[in-house]
Amino acid sequence: MLPSLWSRTSPVACTSEPPASILPLVLRGVGYRVNGKVLLADISFTLQAGGASFILGPNGAGKSLLLRLCHGLLVPSGGEIRWQGPAAAEAPRHQTMVLQHPVLLSRSVAANVDYALRLRGLPRALRHARVAEALQRVGLLPLARRPARVLSGGEKQRLALARAWALRPQVLFLDEPTASLDPAATRAVEEVIRDIRDQGIKVVMTSHDLAQARRLADEVLFLHHGRLLEQAAAQAFFSEPRSAEGRAFLRGELLW
Repeated sequence: MLPSLWSRTSPVACTSEPPASILPLVLRGVGYRVNGKVLLADISFTLQAGGASFILGPNGAGKSLLLRLCHGLLVPSGGEIRWQGPAAAEAPRHQTMVLQHPVLLSRSVAANVDYALRLRGLPRALRHARVAEALQRVGLLPLARRPARVLSGGEKQRLALARAWALRPQVLFLDEPTASLDPAATRAVEEVIRDIRDQGIKVVMTSHDLAQARRLADEVLFLHHGRLLEQAAAQAFFSEPRSAEGRAFLRGELLW
C-alpha cells in the first residue's frame, strides 16, 4: 500500500551534502569495431561538469554508440575512457542513462521509481519521500498508483526521467528521449530535461532534432562517419560550424 505521502504538493527538501564530483569525463583515442568494421575511430574529447552536451550527426554517425561507451555499457576496442574527478572511483553510482524506449516494470508508476531506489539501498522512509518528489517534478504524482504499462509514450519517458532523477545522478545520459513523441509530449519531456540540467546535473544527450538542440544544448559534439569533427559551444556551432560536414548538416543536406 502507498502511504498518504503520494498526495503531497510540495517538494521534499534535501539536506545532504553533495558528493564529490566524478567529472570531468575524458576520452582519448577511443575506437570501436564490430567484426573488423570500424564504427568509431580516434574519438577524443573532455566533458566538464554542468550544462547539456548534445551529440549530433546524421544517421549512422555513431551517436548512440558513443553514448553507450561513455556510460560504460560497452567497452571500447581501443583508446581510453576515464572519469577524472575526485570521486572517479564511484562513477557507476553517480551516473545513469535513459533510453529512447525505456524499460519499465509491470508495476505502478510509483513502484517503478521505488524499485530503483531499493536497488541502490535507500531505506524505505527515504524512498517514499524521494519517489514523491521525483514524480511531482515530472508531473506524474497524480498517476502514482496507475500501472506504468498504461501510460502514454510521453508519460513513460517522464517516468523514466523521474526514476533517473530520483537516483541523484551527477551525469544523465539520454539517447534520443523524444524521438517517437508528438510535439506536446516532446515539450513536456524537454521541460523536465531543462529542469534537470538547471539543477546542476550534467546532461549528455543524442538527438536527431536540430531545433531541440538549439533549445536545450550548451555544447555540441558533431559526429560523422564515426569520427568527432567538432566540439564547440552550441551558439558557436549553430552560427559558424568549422567543418564542411557540419555546415552541410545544418543546411539539411544528406551526408554520406
